[in-house]
Amino acid sequence: MSGVGDMSDMSDMSDTADWWGTAVSRIEPDVIELQGRPVQELIGKVGFAEMIWLMLRGRLPDERQAALLEAALVSSVDHGPHAPSIAAARMAITCGVGLNNAVATGVNLLGDVHGGAGEQCVEMLEEVVRTGDAAATVARRRARDKYLPGFGHRFHTRDPRRDPLLALVDEAVAGGVVVGAHLRAARQVEELISPVPMNIDGATAVICAELGFPAPLARGLFVLSRSVGILAHAWEESGQGRRNKGPMPPSILPTDLRAR
Repeated sequence: MSGVGDMSDMSDMSDTADWWGTAVSRIEPDVIELQGRPVQELIGKVGFAEMIWLMLRGRLPDERQAALLEAALVSSVDHGPHAPSIAAARMAITCGVGLNNAVATGVNLLGDVHGGAGEQCVEMLEEVVRTGDAAATVARRRARDKYLPGFGHRFHTRDPRRDPLLALVDEAVAGGVVVGAHLRAARQVEELISPVPMNIDGATAVICAELGFPAPLARGLFVLSRSVGILAHAWEESGQGRRNKGPMPPSILPTDLRAR
């Protein structure tokens, strides 16, 4: 015969289960389901970009959507050790931490200034599409910040990743995969601020927006992509034998500002 205590225990278990309730995955003995799909039906049949889409959207993309997302992910993997996230990861691995710590160090630097432009650009493009007034949107943005997210580059006069990505979006529009409203908005902005061209953040923002990803996920997807480069750099650095690598070679000392 059940008592009050038994009912209370069952209630506590139910409350705990509800507390961690999720539609993303179901894990039980001998069962792993991801967004309602048994993992054994996904292994060997679904690519990584498709898997990202499934986990975030609850369904699999079609082949053309997956190809467009994968192009964006491939394009943002790395931008060299002068990128703060990668430099930090390379320094971290020489401090005796593991690869996971080094990757986390790099990822944690992907903030509003370094890593957030894609998210900000999606927000800007959505505003242009919503209002139909690119000029007013640009003016408002420039009144707040001299930097326009997704345009211009401190290193490249013309980002080599821009053209192939936009060409793929053009093909996707022609094929009816995406509508093209955000692509048109981005080109309107680019024309308004000419000769400053769109950069990788702008091009991938176009893809994210066209594929229907909310602005915050544009940053999340960039983090996934850049994590690959961060991992590769940390792994390479780990084999070079340096210890306590700093931002400058030991022969270079910081400028003494008091002497100025």
